Amino acid sequence: MSHEPVTVIGLGPMGRAMAGVLLRGGHPVTVWNRTPARADGLVEAGATRAATPAEAVSASPLTILSLTDYEAMYQILGRDPDFLTGRDLVNLSSDTPDASRAAATWAAGHGAHFVTGGVMVPPPVVGRPGAYVYYSGPGEILAAHEPALRLIGDPRHLGADPGLAQLFYQAQLNVFLTTLSGLLHSTAMVTAAGVPAADFLLDAMKMLTDVPAMVGSGAELAARIAAGHHPGDLSTVLMMGATAEHVLRTSEKAGIDRELPAAVRSHYDRAVAAGHGTDGWTALYEVIKA
Repeated sequence: MSHEPVTVIGLGPMGRAMAGVLLRGGHPVTVWNRTPARADGLVEAGATRAATPAEAVSASPLTILSLTDYEAMYQILGRDPDFLTGRDLVNLSSDTPDASRAAATWAAGHGAHFVTGGVMVPPPVVGRPGAYVYYSGPGEILAAHEPALRLIGDPRHLGADPGLAQLFYQAQLNVFLTTLSGLLHSTAMVTAAGVPAADFLLDAMKMLTDVPAMVGSGAELAARIAAGHHPGDLSTVLMMGATAEHVLRTSEKAGIDRELPAAVRSHYDRAVAAGHGTDGWTALYEVIKA
């Protein structure tokens, strides 16, 4: 079976990982990067280095973009690129849902087909079991290139709206980023007392993996949120809000940053004020969504 040519523009860690997976999968790969030296290893492995973005896009029916943001796409491809006509662009860069929608309109205006996406694993996991990628946009374009894209990770098509992939991507990263901030803030609480970070972090990391068993599966949480039913049989907003207050006071006493625990406490305060004091913690959704 022949493998379609694929172009990868943007060779940061993620772009290099994707290009490498495609090469190992047997695809002819053309690469371009604003810093040409980043392509050296891929060229040694068999990729073709394009001299210009226009040459790179013209080399393949499918071009994958892995850039800092969508503005970088405009800067690299140009504001009026006639070489995009008939090409399929899959932008796996990070940006907002509205930026994705605007880019899809821009691409269509230049005769290109545009799919947005978000790779939901770090570069070392690209192409490995468990890797997956959110996509949105024309399903037929995704289907046409599915064999190549599947090498990167399991493709999950969310629908025709070009903004959906970035919406899911940013929402997932919100979980990730706030978790990392919480982990570091908690470590600072302990080290402020002169305790080595190593004495805390082993149990803290286990706490992260234990959370699903403590709060329930995604299906269970989704059912409660959809029904607006927030049982407080195990713990209530009032109880957990008291803990949030204690975390804030401990942080202030330790002299460390208070912004994160203050934000968390505000959720509980507002939930109590809205009449959810005896409900479970998922009642915070009712004030957060507003």
